[in-house]
Amino acid sequence: MNLLNPVRGAFLLLALLSVGAPAGAQTTNYFFPDGQQFDPAIPSPEQFLGYEIGTHHTRHDRIVAYMQELARLSDRATYQEIGRTYELRPMPVLTVTAPANHARLDEIRRQHMMSTEPGTDPVPTAERKVIVHLGYGVHGNETSSSEAALLTAYWLVAGQTAEVGQFLSDGVYHVEPVLNPDGRDRHTHWANMHKSTPFVADPLDREHNEVWPGGRTNHYWYDLNRDWLPLENPESRARIDFHHAWRPNVVTDYHEMGANSTYFFEPSKPYRSWNPLLPERLYTDITLDFAAHWASALDEIGSLYFTKEVYDNMYPGYGSSYPNFLGGLGLVFEQASARGHIQESTRHGVLTFPFAIRNHVRTSIATVRAAVQYREKLLDYQRDFFASALREAERFPVKAYVFGDPHDNGRNRAFLDLLLRHRLDVYELPQAVRANGHNFEPGRAWVVPTLQPKFRMVRSIFERTSEYADSAFYDASTWTVSLAYGMPDAELTGRVPLGARVTEPPAPRGLGGVPVSSYAYLLDWSDYYAPKALYHLLSNGVRAEAAFEPFTARTHVGDREYARGSISIPVHAQNVEPQRLHELVLEAERLAGVPFQSTATGYSAGGADLGSGSFRPLDVPRILMVIGDGVSSAEAGQIWHMLDTKFAIPMTKIDSNDFGRADLSRYDVLVLPSGSYGFISGTRLDDVRRWVRGGGTLIALRTAAQWAVANDLAPNTKLSPAGDTIELGRRDYADAAAVRAAQAIGGSIWMTDLDITHPPAFGYQRRELPVWRDHSLFFAPSTNPYSTVARLTDEPHLSGYISARNLDRLRGSPSLLADQLGRGSVILMLDNPNFRGYWYGTNRLFLNALFFGRHVSLPAAP
Repeated sequence: MNLLNPVRGAFLLLALLSVGAPAGAQTTNYFFPDGQQFDPAIPSPEQFLGYEIGTHHTRHDRIVAYMQELARLSDRATYQEIGRTYELRPMPVLTVTAPANHARLDEIRRQHMMSTEPGTDPVPTAERKVIVHLGYGVHGNETSSSEAALLTAYWLVAGQTAEVGQFLSDGVYHVEPVLNPDGRDRHTHWANMHKSTPFVADPLDREHNEVWPGGRTNHYWYDLNRDWLPLENPESRARIDFHHAWRPNVVTDYHEMGANSTYFFEPSKPYRSWNPLLPERLYTDITLDFAAHWASALDEIGSLYFTKEVYDNMYPGYGSSYPNFLGGLGLVFEQASARGHIQESTRHGVLTFPFAIRNHVRTSIATVRAAVQYREKLLDYQRDFFASALREAERFPVKAYVFGDPHDNGRNRAFLDLLLRHRLDVYELPQAVRANGHNFEPGRAWVVPTLQPKFRMVRSIFERTSEYADSAFYDASTWTVSLAYGMPDAELTGRVPLGARVTEPPAPRGLGGVPVSSYAYLLDWSDYYAPKALYHLLSNGVRAEAAFEPFTARTHVGDREYARGSISIPVHAQNVEPQRLHELVLEAERLAGVPFQSTATGYSAGGADLGSGSFRPLDVPRILMVIGDGVSSAEAGQIWHMLDTKFAIPMTKIDSNDFGRADLSRYDVLVLPSGSYGFISGTRLDDVRRWVRGGGTLIALRTAAQWAVANDLAPNTKLSPAGDTIELGRRDYADAAAVRAAQAIGGSIWMTDLDITHPPAFGYQRRELPVWRDHSLFFAPSTNPYSTVARLTDEPHLSGYISARNLDRLRGSPSLLADQLGRGSVILMLDNPNFRGYWYGTNRLFLNALFFGRHVSLPAAP
């Protein structure tokens, strides 16, 4: 097949040759170094698939089938499925090693794991195998990586040279060809569906321009390359389990970047981009050993590349950084992308799919070669990594972190589950402790000692950071997970009390014991999963009321205090029989893992009685969320994922192109994630205003909040002036990017003062609430004194980089505003409460807006 559009003629032929790719489609030999020999009994990818690699995008099921075929035909390979995606696609791993090693594979794994544990008597390094995990395609539309995986697997399984034989004898290679199967197939379908014959290189061609949301992300539009730490998705959880079972010495993470770039391999930016918790020799010694091999491999075929720029190793949730916390060497590779089959490039002329694939194949082979050459060095480094962690922990002033929320068992269980998935040592708290202004009680608090082999991961999850070697970040500048979970915690510097070791999160308490009530059932709104139980009842026709004042009820377990937002289910106000109501309450308990209580009287022991006007009826929220062109797929996906997977709350997703024909009267809640909403204008904007005035609840996040204010949907709210400009004087041109980056708010954590009497804050017990901020939007204080639900405190900084100028601007600025338009409510979430799915501490703000938003009624200013 001719790769060139004849209309472009000799110019494109010359351009193709200039990047090292012949004009025609490529045979298998094109991708490999000279001198390779292959077993004719093993089909090449081209032979198995029926087309030349690079002429068609390979579907995930065909990739799986090829891996299975290699395992069927060769005693070098075994195939396994380590998990399933949301769309039920298998997550394949092909393990390749010498047949003699396969015969004792589990023994090799156990010896490897034992040898990494401090205090054990390891198998001599000279007798051990290096463990290499070759991972490809975490971003589904960066497709050359998985095609390279097919060829790399073939090279390992069918290669007949003495060098390949030595590699197989000295190592175990796990080939994970597709880390994001759902996103891969989404883009593969797009590229093949729009492929022309002959190929079209014009960047404006539809093949090169996916429709929203594109194939980068998974089913819920999550970037899985940021999920190794939060573990919000099944792909990440399965992958983490596999990595903890093997602790690979080398892990690759293959990507693509813009068509006008070249090729990137590590090292990353010196010093400033390195994670300071990791041994420096990982960056200054071991990475450089490998870099020499990659440079040689690409020099051999004349491919341009760069190092020591752009990318960093700070965030531990990348596929190229998390393995470093297991004593391995995580590595990122970036290849200029054709985003299709061929594409014009200002840097290269025309970039072809086969050329991109070949570069990844060559660095994959070079990685295997380097891993075997430095096998003993890598094994010794990994053993010392965990031993040195204990040495550092002994000198570290913090001896343990204690944590636990006395009011929220659901969030406690979720946080414990995360810690245990990362294989951290966690213990029950055996005695009461007061620290950092919190009271920690046995049964509702736990301890994580720092003196453990995963000391560095413990610090990553709990430690606040404020000092940085650089002010420019490729991603977030902080990731303190305990703050994201809104988890009360404290550092312990003295003697550490340790109870029993925790091996699994505790089961929900008090379920199934609520007796039949003749009066009412009660649900405390303080538990993270209470909204799940409430929605189950409402969607089954149960009438429920929310308490707008705290109260103390006489229940079957004694007098019990209930926070604002807690739910009353009056028995005689129902359209269902009392026995059926009791069954539904038990179902809600089991579904959500939260207990209900029964009461025989409406006469409260304290606060409002159950018949008070402080209890307001609730309706099933009918939710409409705008998605599509101009809307942040990340934010939309976070909302969709949370409502689906954590609360079982359905929601209608409407494309921005269809919003003009939506009958808004069918919905109670309209959700606008960050985005550009110019398509809501004229008469349609008037429709939205009328809908809000008629009693609708508008929830607008970040830039959508800015849009709502600019379009007079929030009459008490104004945007803040831009602020004073910085007097820079004269600066060198080369400093421009650094100066600009230093003034960005690129992902940091801040303390707010939360009005817990306000409906969007119902269920919170403390006024202090950490929030995530990664934008430079500033809003003026509301003209209504009761409108500000959350504002940053006067000393708000908790963790992450911030410039002095921005810190001053952030002091006292609003984070969450509740405005009113007619009979409706406008909830302005200036900070994303659902960031990357793991901000459990602020998710409740969004859930409250769904259920209680319509009840926001702002008193007039005095």
